[in-house]
Amino acid sequence: MRNITIAIDGYSSTGKSTIAKMVAKALGYIYVDSGAMYRAVTLYAIQNNFIDYSDFHVSDFLGELDKIKLEFRFNPGLGYSEIFLNGENVERAIRTMEVSNFVSQVAVIPEIRRRMVQLQHKMGENKAIVMDGRDIGTVVFPKAELKIFMTASPEIRAKRRFDELLSRGEKVSFDEVFRNVQERDHIDSNREDSPLIKANDAIEFDNSELSIKEQYQKVMRLVRMTIEDLE
Repeated sequence: MRNITIAIDGYSSTGKSTIAKMVAKALGYIYVDSGAMYRAVTLYAIQNNFIDYSDFHVSDFLGELDKIKLEFRFNPGLGYSEIFLNGENVERAIRTMEVSNFVSQVAVIPEIRRRMVQLQHKMGENKAIVMDGRDIGTVVFPKAELKIFMTASPEIRAKRRFDELLSRGEKVSFDEVFRNVQERDHIDSNREDSPLIKANDAIEFDNSELSIKEQYQKVMRLVRMTIEDLE
């Protein structure tokens, strides 16, 4: 079966990563969560006091970029790769509300986006990859054979994110999560460098009322159709 590149873009908390992991596992493809890369860089900025709720020392932070080493390591127990920051597994640490509150501010910086895109290009050199994010189909892999753009209402996305954070033991309010979703949507869609937009040839679907199983089945049908059309 021919190997292809699958780009899944969309707004925060649309379930991109969940579906991308399932699809990659079913196909035996590499899975890359590009959002995890930006989250890991944000975690580094927080841990090293470059960013807080009052200030963001951008120039100082950019001077440290060469010290940030990111890699994905496959976890056979989970069936997908987890992200490591300077040798440490930070898969759980990057999913906190604190990181969510700062990640869009970090991801908007052109120098950081260029660095991440370079790494992502290298990861996808041999195809057989599923990557999700905000600009995968438009910037990272504009020639991807299959591009998907996932959407859902802000309220439903906030509820999904709220439930996820509660399950991890974080003490947050729904209003706080909802505001964060709206703020991230605004920043991601209006940044000058590779904003969140649907690629012209991407297939869009709203998963507000779809179960994970239904989403997975729909994406796998698109994958099979894409590969059949190429063969």
